[in-house]
Amino acid sequence: MSDFFAHETAVIDEGCEIGAGTKIWHFSHIMTNCILGEKCNIGQNVVVSPKVVLGKNVKVQNNVSIYEGVTCDDDVFLGPSMVFTNVINPRSAVNRKNEYLKTHVGTGASIGANATIVCGHNIGKYAFIGAGAVVTKEVPDYALVVGNPARQMGWMSEFGQRLHFNEEGIAVCDESGEKYKLENNKVSKI
Repeated sequence: MSDFFAHETAVIDEGCEIGAGTKIWHFSHIMTNCILGEKCNIGQNVVVSPKVVLGKNVKVQNNVSIYEGVTCDDDVFLGPSMVFTNVINPRSAVNRKNEYLKTHVGTGASIGANATIVCGHNIGKYAFIGAGAVVTKEVPDYALVVGNPARQMGWMSEFGQRLHFNEEGIAVCDESGEKYKLENNKVSKI
């Protein structure tokens, strides 16, 4: 008896590690040598390519493609139909499997619906990628980025609330009351 749930239409290849309490829904394909942490939720029609690593409590919404080279830390949210790439210059007639670039998504980051993360660009912890954004460069911890190409528009708290910094570089999350410091264009929780 397994300690995770997989819908009868899901395909799970051999060699996967799937954590307790994880749910894998309709028509999703978990390919060989993937690691899915505890309590993940893999939505409908999701592809998780070989060697992908997802931490605990990662929420993957419907129609998401997670390609080889991607790792996500705990508590990451991947919105509906968002996609990661793994080759910078794909061509059908040119095999570039040796050129896959890695992408890492930090703890607590959220990536909105229909966003695209171009390979080789890491997403910082608690970053917030707006719906439809096309990420073409590194995203700092706590950054809010939107648009095509994605540009930073501000900062977000760990609760997903926009931060407004005073002259001393201090902001308070409206939802949690937690304080943050902005110094040298980097945010940290205090």
